[in-house]
Amino acid sequence: MNENLFTPFTTPTLLNLPAVVPIILFPMLLFPTSKHLVNNRLIAIQQNLTQLILKQMMMIHNTKGRTWSLMLVSLITFIATTNLLGLLPHTFTPTTQLSMNLAMAIPLWAGTVITGLRFKTKSSLAHFLPQGTPTLLIPMLVIIETISLFIQPVALAVRLTANITAGHLLMHLIGSAVLALSTINFLATSLTFVLLLLLTILEIAVALIQAYVFTLLVSLYLHDNT
Repeated sequence: MNENLFTPFTTPTLLNLPAVVPIILFPMLLFPTSKHLVNNRLIAIQQNLTQLILKQMMMIHNTKGRTWSLMLVSLITFIATTNLLGLLPHTFTPTTQLSMNLAMAIPLWAGTVITGLRFKTKSSLAHFLPQGTPTLLIPMLVIIETISLFIQPVALAVRLTANITAGHLLMHLIGSAVLALSTINFLATSLTFVLLLLLTILEIAVALIQAYVFTLLVSLYLHDNT
């Protein structure tokens, strides 16, 4: 039995050492690679999905923004596979940790901001003060825009953490209810189990959608700075 609802979200250890690093590296082993001239169906599907993601992400970018293609595809693939693997029994989801999500969000956000300041300095600084602002409101607007800029990576990380954690907690609660009702009422157990299956399907969709949303927002920040 778990001591509390948040026990599944504690970082696992192996020989008294944090096991987060091998857990994070494990999804990369699931992607097949081909050493032959003719690819099999699995690799062909993987390539088609990658091309579809690239097309959706990069159609709004110019040449400078498209240099981030590999980064964005790797990011959405990593987050999606990590979220999906976390739905398996007796597993750990690294994206439920705010520290890890901040470690992804802050460097990516900082990279887009630095890119904008380097290549579009005037345009990037112009975002802090909209055209036609009354003189009295200038200091207040600059402060507000600065705060909103620095809050972007926090919003990215918190959104991903909250959505994944909330879904896992709900599944844990309903799973506990199924076990508790199994010895009391068969009909109630069956209905609760069906609800758990539907929630599992929803969580699979949420895992993929959150990976797409995280990467799409990074792509939009990049678009504003290139």
